[in-house]
Amino acid sequence: MWVSDITYIPTREGHSYLSLVTDAYSKKIVGYHLSADLRAEGPVEALRMAVGRKKYGHGLIHHSDRGLQYCSQEYQQLLEKAQIKPSMTQKYDPYQNAVAERVNGILKDEFALERGFAHHLQAVAVIRESVGIYNSLRPHLSCHYLTPEQMHRQRELEVVRWKKKTSNANALEVSN
Repeated sequence: MWVSDITYIPTREGHSYLSLVTDAYSKKIVGYHLSADLRAEGPVEALRMAVGRKKYGHGLIHHSDRGLQYCSQEYQQLLEKAQIKPSMTQKYDPYQNAVAERVNGILKDEFALERGFAHHLQAVAVIRESVGIYNSLRPHLSCHYLTPEQMHRQRELEVVRWKKKTSNANALEVSN
């Protein structure tokens, strides 16, 4: 499952808009694009990047909010062409797209994207670097402390089992 969202990035020129497509299982950002406006082209470019990197075949679901960009004909046609099933939140409720919102927060907080940039092109360069670091170096608790890249490459997650601790309660001796 892929999840998508758009978040604001401040610049001195005004806001830029970061569109992200994230793999919900691995938390890997598989597509992104920074736009100077909120037209559908930004999310479409992020989706094109993700589709170009797609490794698995059928059965993929794309989840987003009901933003106009995701409802646009161009976006929906790209999903259909790539054989990706669309899923959308029922109302605008960030909890219904929690993974996407969390990734937005990590990028803004841990990579200081919220502090703002001098101009759009500076933001583009920093975001490219931040996404690379996020995907390849930042471990996630929900991914068993693997990075998104490591988790994405997993074919199957090895389950760690701890040995049962046996009780020696019956072996205790009481001394007088």
